[in-house]
Amino acid sequence: MSDVRLEKAIFAGGCFWCMVTPFEEMPGIVKVESGYTGGHVPNPTYEQVCSETTGHAEAVRITYDPELMPYEKLVRIYWQQIDPTDEGGQFFDRGESYRTGIFYTTEEQREKAEASKRELAESGRFDRPIATEITAATEFYPAEDYHQDYHKKNPLRYKMYRKGSGRDAFISSHWNTEKDKAGLKERLTPLQYEVTQNSATEPPFRNEFWDHHEEGIYVDIVSGEPLFSSLDKYDSGCGWPSFTRPIQTGIVKEEEDNSHFMVRTEVRSREAGSHLGHVFPDGPGPEGLRYCINSAALRFVPASKLEEEGYGRFKALFDAE
Repeated sequence: MSDVRLEKAIFAGGCFWCMVTPFEEMPGIVKVESGYTGGHVPNPTYEQVCSETTGHAEAVRITYDPELMPYEKLVRIYWQQIDPTDEGGQFFDRGESYRTGIFYTTEEQREKAEASKRELAESGRFDRPIATEITAATEFYPAEDYHQDYHKKNPLRYKMYRKGSGRDAFISSHWNTEKDKAGLKERLTPLQYEVTQNSATEPPFRNEFWDHHEEGIYVDIVSGEPLFSSLDKYDSGCGWPSFTRPIQTGIVKEEEDNSHFMVRTEVRSREAGSHLGHVFPDGPGPEGLRYCINSAALRFVPASKLEEEGYGRFKALFDAE
């Protein structure tokens, strides 16, 4: 990635340990730093910020490529990590230093953040007003080294903290709710719903894309996330669409799957969490991987319509052919 293209976004969402993981592995994210912003004391320490005397909030500063990760998508991810109605902190962390906030660095960021906040307020997802403030970014001070990548340095404590704080339970109860699922049922076919939401598997050789050869990309049927390219698609003989790799690093996530008396690696879309299929170590590419994916989890966008449908950044893949 060229430094010329990179931008920075700053979000406060309570404990900054918990605000790193939602962003760090997403495509287009270069760096996520924990730190302090919005206060009046230069270069504060953690102890000073916790004393609630500096005016700072714990926050994360995200360096990103806007062509791969649009700012509006960052804001959408942000809302799904916090309780935006809480004026006094976040979950069991109370005080000004744990307040939520979006700190914009450009006028374009401000406009997009405010539009997203209005949309969230009008969605009816929360029964109280949105309290998160949107303000101009001030100096951001990186936190001490032991706070950076805390989830990697102290994974067990981090998991216990997240669960004990009430954050995970709140997110689960307000996102992917029964209302959300009902909406998905209305716009997906029964098979698409069962595959993406209940980890079902469609029949081999009797699905839309197993023998599909047109140039273009395959996106998540739920969220529209770009997932795979026809350039990496091949006939593995298994009866499902097979790919040697995702279209971008980090766009899919892998989870252990012990169902059906087998140990497999499940593949899900990172943003929507849609079940896609599985990945196996028997592929032909340099990495030796085979992403075996359900057609019902995918929508195909032809190379000729990439610009039209908002995926213009992938057009160069096919122009070079």
